[in-house]
Amino acid sequence: MWIVPARLRRIVRGYALSIAFWLAAAILVSYQTYDQDRRIHLPAVFTNLLLVYAIRYLTIAFLTPPIFYLVGRWPVTGAAVRRCAGYALGYVPFSLAFAAIRWLLLPPWIEDTLSWGQRTVQTLLYFTYNTFADTLLLYIGIVVAAHAYTYFVRGQRQEIDRLELLQALSQSELQALRAQLRPHFLFNTLQGVSTLIDTDRVAAQTMLVTLATLLRTSLKHGSADLVSLREELDFVDSYLNLEKMRLGRRLQVRRQIDPRVYGALIPQLLLQPLIENAVVHGIANSREGGWIEVQAYVRDDRLHVAIRNTIGGESQPGLGVGIANTRARLKFLYSDDASFEFQLQRDTGVALALLALPAFIAPAAEKAPTDSFPAELRT
Repeated sequence: MWIVPARLRRIVRGYALSIAFWLAAAILVSYQTYDQDRRIHLPAVFTNLLLVYAIRYLTIAFLTPPIFYLVGRWPVTGAAVRRCAGYALGYVPFSLAFAAIRWLLLPPWIEDTLSWGQRTVQTLLYFTYNTFADTLLLYIGIVVAAHAYTYFVRGQRQEIDRLELLQALSQSELQALRAQLRPHFLFNTLQGVSTLIDTDRVAAQTMLVTLATLLRTSLKHGSADLVSLREELDFVDSYLNLEKMRLGRRLQVRRQIDPRVYGALIPQLLLQPLIENAVVHGIANSREGGWIEVQAYVRDDRLHVAIRNTIGGESQPGLGVGIANTRARLKFLYSDDASFEFQLQRDTGVALALLALPAFIAPAAEKAPTDSFPAELRT
């Protein structure tokens, strides 16, 4: 099967558009001339007028694509004076080409006799000098239109390049932010493992094995920005299992999840650093321990996630990675369509993290029970 090259397709499309445009103009001009002749009672035959103007504008149609090509290659930018002079001088070959093509297509139309003349050198010269003003206006119009089209295409291309660059930069920032979470999470978890090495080596070894499984799970999604809420909650469950080995009964967890939201798409590792903050700064430094509550529901086409936890005593200040990272990722992914708030309610001894983002829910999302936390983590 013969495949038409892209360059040839562009040439054919350019000539087809040019011919269609100029022939449409020929019909309008023919009818206008015919109507004017009738008003002043001049003999006029519409078919003859249509043929005269159709041949004339068909000649212009043949010359239009080359001008668009030349303007596309050498628009009036940079060396503006020189190129303007070049396009001014370009009218000479344009007018000569117009006269030659028009002369070859049909003989001249003699208005006095309303008939076709003979092809002679004299009629060729007639086409050259007698249509000077008309072809000049047409030439200027084509050159201006070609420049307008060229600048429009270049503007569109620059806008596309700019958007692609912004998308690449945003994607790079998102990958950097996501990569930032793993060493932060690993650092905090290894600190927990280190506290058990001297007191409970078996538990410390189990924590390391669980940690390896958890990291393998986090790598499973690769560079995906979005995962389902179910997958994110499964990761949170695994992390809380890990912390349960260290904190025991001091860690209590409860969850209220609308079953409809398990298929909602959220940024990968969005909830884990917030849960981690709740454990490290809210529960782990309290002798009595505390609780964490996770709520998720849809309201007004937005997914709302609330994470509450008790505040126990004074914790060492962290690096601020979890909260700052959450705000930055939501900004890059959703712009102003998502929000994040973090509140420390000292009077009630509770910390609250509130997330609201567009609810993109898979239509065939599997529904889960309202509370699917492991039994050992339930209050």
